[in-house]
Amino acid sequence: MTLRNERVRKELMRDISDILRKEIRGLRGVVSIVDVEVSHDNSFAKVIYSVLGSNDDIETTKQIIEKSTPKIRYEVGKQLRLRLTPELKFVYTNGLEESSKVMDILNKISKGEIK
Repeated sequence: MTLRNERVRKELMRDISDILRKEIRGLRGVVSIVDVEVSHDNSFAKVIYSVLGSNDDIETTKQIIEKSTPKIRYEVGKQLRLRLTPELKFVYTNGLEESSKVMDILNKISKGEIK
């Protein structure tokens, strides 16, 4: 990955997080941008995100993000200083949920609740 791609990747992570927090209404649970994978020419970006919440929260948030992708791309285009705004593809991962479960188990082990 070139230095320019890395800069674009970091800016996309920051900008998309801000847009989700400030511009997109109805999101439920805690939404985190886990990673952004940018194509070599910056024309495409795969946004990997996670939601910490109930199954209903996760499904609602996934639907809202899917419907809001054009608006998110438009807002990114206003903030990101590129000739071409990357096409965005949002991909859900349950990484936060899994790490939360691991932390719960570790806490129970440390308290002696699990042997």
